Amino acid sequence: MPARPLLCLGLAAALCLPAAGADILRLPEGQCQVIQAPWTPPRGMDRDTVLRRYGEPQSRQPAVGDPPISRWTYPGFIVVFEGRHVLHTVVQAPAQRSPSPDAEP
Repeated sequence: MPARPLLCLGLAAALCLPAAGADILRLPEGQCQVIQAPWTPPRGMDRDTVLRRYGEPQSRQPAVGDPPISRWTYPGFIVVFEGRHVLHTVVQAPAQRSPSPDAEP
């Protein structure tokens, strides 16, 4: 079989496959940064240990996707889990305010 028909057949088959997808966690630009602060849970820490050391979170977002990604919100930071272990800690930076137009210098 000539190469051109095989190429066309392969391209047609590839176009019929479902597109890959991913869940996206969107954070407001400039308001958060991913860091490893000594006062936050380190990467790899187990959920139960986070709960014992930091207490009950203000809120829990349920797991989504595969692998399951969930997050817990604490005052000043958010813990992102992959399965039962810390993936990242997101520290919330202080809000950056721009001066109001009618403010005096």
